[in-house]
Amino acid sequence: MHRISLRFTRPRVVSLCALVFFAACAGATALQEPKALQQGFILALMLCVVGVWLFAFARFATALVVSGALFVALKFLAVLKLQYLEESLMPSDFIYYAGTSLLDTLRHYPHLYALGIGICVVVPPLLWLIWRWDWRVLTGFRSWLGVGVRVGGIALCALAFWVCMLPNGPFATVHQRGVWEKLSDDAQLTNFFVNFDDAKVHLPAMASDAAAEQQWGSTAAGEPGTTHPPYPDIVQVLEESTFDPSIYTACTAPECSSVQMFQADARTRGTGVLRVHTFGGGTWVSEFATLTGMPQDIFGPGGMYAPYVLAPHVRDALAMQLRRLGYLTIAIYPTEGSFINGRNAYRSYGFDHLYDVNELGLDEWEETDKQMFDAAKRVYDKVKKPGQPVFVMILTINQHGPHNDLPLDKLPPPFNGGKLQGLSAAAEINFSAYLSRLHDSDQAMLGLEHDFLDREQPTLLMHFGDHQPSFEGMIRGMSRTLPPALQPYRDYLTYYMLKSNFAATPLPSYPMLDIAFLPSMVLQAAGLPKDPYFSALTVLRTRCNGLYDDCTVPGLVDSYHAWTFGRLHVYQ
Repeated sequence: MHRISLRFTRPRVVSLCALVFFAACAGATALQEPKALQQGFILALMLCVVGVWLFAFARFATALVVSGALFVALKFLAVLKLQYLEESLMPSDFIYYAGTSLLDTLRHYPHLYALGIGICVVVPPLLWLIWRWDWRVLTGFRSWLGVGVRVGGIALCALAFWVCMLPNGPFATVHQRGVWEKLSDDAQLTNFFVNFDDAKVHLPAMASDAAAEQQWGSTAAGEPGTTHPPYPDIVQVLEESTFDPSIYTACTAPECSSVQMFQADARTRGTGVLRVHTFGGGTWVSEFATLTGMPQDIFGPGGMYAPYVLAPHVRDALAMQLRRLGYLTIAIYPTEGSFINGRNAYRSYGFDHLYDVNELGLDEWEETDKQMFDAAKRVYDKVKKPGQPVFVMILTINQHGPHNDLPLDKLPPPFNGGKLQGLSAAAEINFSAYLSRLHDSDQAMLGLEHDFLDREQPTLLMHFGDHQPSFEGMIRGMSRTLPPALQPYRDYLTYYMLKSNFAATPLPSYPMLDIAFLPSMVLQAAGLPKDPYFSALTVLRTRCNGLYDDCTVPGLVDSYHAWTFGRLHVYQ
């Protein structure tokens, strides 16, 4: 009987094993996506990558193994990041976590070092064996023709990959989901690849340099302040998902109109309706706007990923200006510092330190406003030095959804029934839970005012709502008592309040103030010097009567962007 040489069976065995390995990789990656279309999307991308490597290497098993391993590695990194950092893997991570973030993470999880060493030791020799015993393809062509076939094949497979990735291509449906869903659901690999398009940033339209110089040249020298050192402390509070309920037709009970945190008093310097640029979620873009003076939507769809794609390019911000004036800048954060790239983003915004939930000793996602404010006071007392002003940025999470996690009768009185009119049972549960939490926030704000305003140290306090909650989508249909001019913005309106314990000129009021102007309001209320950027931002606020990208003055915003982006380079 004729014996088949083992040398000739090795390519077949290796190819068969590679097919089994690739199938296992597909099962561990593509087939783990929650929806069939998402599974097909990832599988199509995997096959395109196989084609690229097949024409590049001209080796069948190598193409299958390398392609499958790459997608398994992506899945592994996605699971690892979700487990340890509680957020989804994004393409930008390969830029930001290639530096200090990766080293910091590994420092906290030393066993990952061993995993990395094991991969470096095992993978290279395994790939070498596969390469050596692989089934070679495309060997029957002349050298020049073979090169052409391989280059053409690579281009064809890369083109197929690009078509699959198009937002309006064969898998358009996987792109058509909300930002928060893409950042938080179980479609980890789908979200990773979709984010390549979502994270694209486009600079806003700009006028000519001459027009910019003509409109904004007078702000080039900045603006001197009205106070002198030592400057006042500044406490700024972002109230998660908080709005004034008295504007809703159904909310006529005393608990809707007697909320003190929305009421002006003798200490009030400025208050009013705040126009934000996100609804139902996306607190991180409100952080971006109120710290940088730029609404995220001027950068296109990628702006919704501001902590990842915008923050590293910011060259001027409120905290930066305050640091130049001698301030210590700190943030009090209700989650892990790594959540939505928070620690890196705040560093880019100019903060000296971010105190996250671990450093504060609190339970993540469970903190009341009082707990956050008490923690802020403890940190302030620890870091405050004589003669050095402090800027404290506090994020709350008390109003984070859902608002229907308790039955109506389980809410504390008087919020457990009979306070709202004309709402469905489901909507009443959400709204009543909101009012109950708002009452707690209101009491906590009184305590914060006592800690920072009932004292001799000059202090400015600002708090604002970052967006409306969605109430499971039901809030959009609720009628509101708003002037006709504000009705188009009804889902994007919250509030702002600035108070101080020192005498100063009241701030101007506006029918609606864009959130991007809050840093200019803070600098003005504190009487601080403004650099050229914040001087221009203040002038834009005045000329546009509190509006930003809704400004009705023709060409003014375009010339402003030409000045701030082109001349001042506030974003690079």
